[in-house]
Amino acid sequence: MASSFPFFFLCALLSISAALAQTSFRPKALVLPVTKDSSTLQYLTRINQRTPLVPVSLTVDLGGQFLWVDCDQGYVTSTYRPARCGSAQCHLAGSGSCGTCNSAPRPGCNNNTCGLFPDNTITNTATSGDLGSDVVSVQSTDGKNPGRVVSQSNFLFVCGSTFLLEGLASGAKGMAGLGRTRISLPSQFAAAYSFPRKFAICLSSSTRASGVAFFGNGPYVLLPNVDASTSLIYTPLIINPVSTAAVSSEGEASSDYFIGVKSIKINEKVVPINTNLLSINKTDGYGGTKISTVNPYTVLQTSIYNAVVKAFVNELSGVPRVASVAPFGACFSSKNIGSTRVGPAVPQIDLVLQSESVYWRIFGANSMVQVSDNVLCLGFVDGGANPRTSIVIGGHQIEDNLLQFDLATSRLGFSSSLLFRQTTCANFNFTSNA
Repeated sequence: MASSFPFFFLCALLSISAALAQTSFRPKALVLPVTKDSSTLQYLTRINQRTPLVPVSLTVDLGGQFLWVDCDQGYVTSTYRPARCGSAQCHLAGSGSCGTCNSAPRPGCNNNTCGLFPDNTITNTATSGDLGSDVVSVQSTDGKNPGRVVSQSNFLFVCGSTFLLEGLASGAKGMAGLGRTRISLPSQFAAAYSFPRKFAICLSSSTRASGVAFFGNGPYVLLPNVDASTSLIYTPLIINPVSTAAVSSEGEASSDYFIGVKSIKINEKVVPINTNLLSINKTDGYGGTKISTVNPYTVLQTSIYNAVVKAFVNELSGVPRVASVAPFGACFSSKNIGSTRVGPAVPQIDLVLQSESVYWRIFGANSMVQVSDNVLCLGFVDGGANPRTSIVIGGHQIEDNLLQFDLATSRLGFSSSLLFRQTTCANFNFTSNA
């Protein structure tokens, strides 16, 4: 995505999002809670949508193209508007299709409506769906507490079908796409409220306490008064020129967030891997490193996985291995592993980025998974010999790390483990001051 919108798209965005709540209040940022589902390990958020407003539970998809929800069952509203073929909304969404529907008009079934392809990225299933808009209501924030609720009357989303919900966490009615598109949640919120095209996620490692997503600029303050935005390290976000979605048109870039990992070190020793796999092939889009909230653990191409496991085991040589516990390959007796402020005392893993001095350090809290009372496993999984993306950094590895995605400058800010700063992603104060 270009760093500046073409004028046409800017006009379309502004016209689509002009309807702020009937008030002069203009939020500086918005905030959503993000919870971790204990059975699927998916990250869920909740937005209020429709008229009258209904709370809608959604699986968070960091690289997802847009918001999609099931319109087949129980979608009742008086404010749904289909996006008519050829309209500014359809251009903004990049829709090239125009559909008809042979039943009575309802959300998800209208004639002369442009369509997109809602994608369940958990099960890699997609279908066709109508583009439309409805009211969405979200809390504002000053970065420390939630504030007044603001409503956007014509928030674009796509109607999916009930079967697409298969594989999503219980109660989820769709997916919240935060990806690099013009109609993802971050893009629409920024356009509606004229704040910077930035958002940040902070995923909690606990299934009992909420993490948080911020839309707009910092501060991002966690108890006890720690502004997590002050300790960010920055690396460029890379555009994969080939879409990684289940359905795409030729020439469409990926909406996923890629970063440039150049090498991997364990205990500051370089792991011998085929570094060609770390580059994105510009022809087919294979290779590279992306960040994902739909993969619970980091997924590595087989040769990278084998090299990382071998190096990690060598560095942890005094600790007895135990039988593997799926989906992990390297498991250890936890009786022989001490603990630190940043989790189990194990070798640190560094993803080396644009230079040797810029690296994302993964400590024990993010590298190890407690699978039983006495067993800790290295929380990386084998992604096969020829995956689409060589390294997919998964949810467990980014928990209790603040990640800020700046779409305007195309860069990622990352904090490494907030446990070092004696806070966690569960420490946003959701008690409102307003």
